Amino acid sequence: MRKILFLAIFASGVVALLAPGASATGKKAARTRAAPVAISTRKLPKLGTVLVDGKGRTLYMFVPDKRRKVTCVRTCAAVWRPVKLANGAKAVAKGAAKASLIGSDPDPGGGRVLTYARWPLYTYVSDTAPGQAKGQALNLNGGLWYVLAPSGKVIKTKP
Repeated sequence: MRKILFLAIFASGVVALLAPGASATGKKAARTRAAPVAISTRKLPKLGTVLVDGKGRTLYMFVPDKRRKVTCVRTCAAVWRPVKLANGAKAVAKGAAKASLIGSDPDPGGGRVLTYARWPLYTYVSDTAPGQAKGQALNLNGGLWYVLAPSGKVIKTKP
C-alpha cells in the first residue's frame, strides 16, 4: 500500500513539473513581456517640438542612413546609441508623436532599431539630461545629425 501511495505522489509531482506553463507549486508561470518603447515629444528652445524617448532624451536621425538602413555602427554607435526595440516589444506614440510613422529596421549589431518616418533613431551620449540637444546639427562620425519634428520632418536649425 505504501508503494502505491508513494508512486501516486511521485507521479503527480512529475506531472506538475512537466506541465507547460506550470511551476513546482502548480501555479502558471508569469509570462514576461518586453516593456514598450515610448516615442514622445518635447518643446525645445530654438528647435520647436521634437521627438524624445520615454526618459525625455532627444532623438536624432543620421543623414547617411538615407531613410533606408542603420549605418551608424561600432564606434559611431558608442557615441550615438541606437534606440533598440527588444524582441516582442512594441513602440508607442505619446504626445504629438504619430504611431503611423513608427517602425523598425534591422540593426547590423543585432536586434532592431526603432525608426520614425523611416529614419533610424539615436540618442547622443553628451545629452546627459532630458531636454538637451547637444547633438543637433553636428557633423560627427561620418555625417550630420538632426532632430525630427512629430511630422517626420528633419529640423536643420542650429541651436
